[in-house]
Amino acid sequence: MANAAFEEIVEDFEYLDDWEDRYRMVIELGKAMDPLPEALKVPATKVEGCASQVWLHPQIEDGVIQFEGESDAMIVNGLIAVLRKLYNGLPPTEVASIDARAELGRLGLNDHLSAQRSNGLRAMIERLQGFAKVSAS
Repeated sequence: MANAAFEEIVEDFEYLDDWEDRYRMVIELGKAMDPLPEALKVPATKVEGCASQVWLHPQIEDGVIQFEGESDAMIVNGLIAVLRKLYNGLPPTEVASIDARAELGRLGLNDHLSAQRSNGLRAMIERLQGFAKVSAS
């Protein structure tokens, strides 16, 4: 199950009837994030498979996943923020066991993203879950 921060997004989305309002909310979540330090925008943190530039920097802090990230596209920045709400603060074993597609489906994201954005989102999830699996062992 997703963490409490993600459940708050699910609840907020339930009150938004229009997908455009949900889209705006995702963008606002991205705008609220701190920018990724330039020193972390390196090939090792870049996520391949995304149409836009995306960098993710996951770490283990006090036994839980914490990651920061950034994109040059507003909606992708918002998707990073959503993934942070989904994964940050969870132990690596829990991160690896979350069905991200199902969780994001609760927000309706699976139905409203372009094929390119869906591929990029999948690449971000794979990067984070891969990091969690390595960190859990």
